[in-house]
Amino acid sequence: MKLIHRNFDKNNSGSVKLVPEESEDMWHAYNLVAEGDHLRASTVRKVNMESATGSTSAQKVNTTLTIQVESVDFDSQACVLRVKGRNVQENPYVKMGAYHTIDLELNRAFTLGKHEWDSVAQDRLDLACDPSQRADLAAIVMQEGLAHICLVTSSMTLVRARIENTIPRKKRGSCTQHDKAMNKFYEQVVQGLVRHINFNVVKAVLVASPGFVKEQFCHYMFQMATTSEDKETRALLEHRPKFVMVHSSSGHKQALREALSDPAVASRLADTKAAGEVKALDAFYNMLQNEPARAFYGINHTERANEAQAIETLLISDSLFRSRDLQTRRRYVKLVDSVRENCGDVKIFSSLHISGERRTMMTQRAIFPVPVAELSQLSGIAAILRFPMPDLEEEEAQETSSDDDNT
Repeated sequence: MKLIHRNFDKNNSGSVKLVPEESEDMWHAYNLVAEGDHLRASTVRKVNMESATGSTSAQKVNTTLTIQVESVDFDSQACVLRVKGRNVQENPYVKMGAYHTIDLELNRAFTLGKHEWDSVAQDRLDLACDPSQRADLAAIVMQEGLAHICLVTSSMTLVRARIENTIPRKKRGSCTQHDKAMNKFYEQVVQGLVRHINFNVVKAVLVASPGFVKEQFCHYMFQMATTSEDKETRALLEHRPKFVMVHSSSGHKQALREALSDPAVASRLADTKAAGEVKALDAFYNMLQNEPARAFYGINHTERANEAQAIETLLISDSLFRSRDLQTRRRYVKLVDSVRENCGDVKIFSSLHISGERRTMMTQRAIFPVPVAELSQLSGIAAILRFPMPDLEEEEAQETSSDDDNT
């Protein structure tokens, strides 16, 4: 998603102008546009035109409308977002208050205004507009004296840093100058890696090179992390399992294609955001079976657990944030904010998996459809707790018992 401009006031009221550039962006737009928002975009309207002789004929005209949103429908097959609402700005072709449906499509700009951009909406906006937030995969493509540090999303490869140094040739009987230059080069690559890679998002880091450069670099990197006093550099040791060494013909960006076709890489790409959500749901069901006092679902029990700061992982469907009732949406947003403030992990599940051909070299990428249907059966919200809450479990049993008595 391309962000043209963003204008928020101190109360988080304001508007953004966006251009969806890929199919996934339309899904983000669907989650951003809500009832009551103001949407401005170009559209086509059929109007009755009167000629000089007094006869009338229906014609289609291109115009720009601003509507107050009343309903939103997403067609995932056509990749079109249909937004219906009433016109709220003067227009020569459409009366004030008249209904109109705007079709949002790829590569067509639109402006979205909200009375309040809450934390969930802002997170969604950041996720849509910052490719680094979606990059599950990082890569270092290198050779002696040249390295490219890249982020790989589902649709593009972004070069975050290019490191190029002159490396002296090895001399007969002495490799001192060559080794010094290589160590300096490796150090710069490590610094670039720490600066540009968010290991909270990235699930795998490819280190690709011809020969033994990748092995030598990884050995140097982890030795440096062991002795370094820098906290971020030392953290590389925690992420050691994420590094995968693969062969490439050179250190140029184009060689990344070879690395991505390696079968070992394809298997590692399974550990993406969607796969992480599947694991979280599996963990919830295991907890529900083995330690039921640490697993609850439903908004009331989840809120009670949050009051005790007991939530370790919150599982919530994004469909809950599309509620027509503003107070209901705010209730869920408040819960998400509170869990994060208490250092809990929040997993927002996508209620629709967008399929379709990706314009990317990443044909090996494994896409996991998240079982949101299962989460929806649990009212769309569930929580894994840090510690047991047997009192809450007893309340749940009593409520179930009373429901059975009433029936």
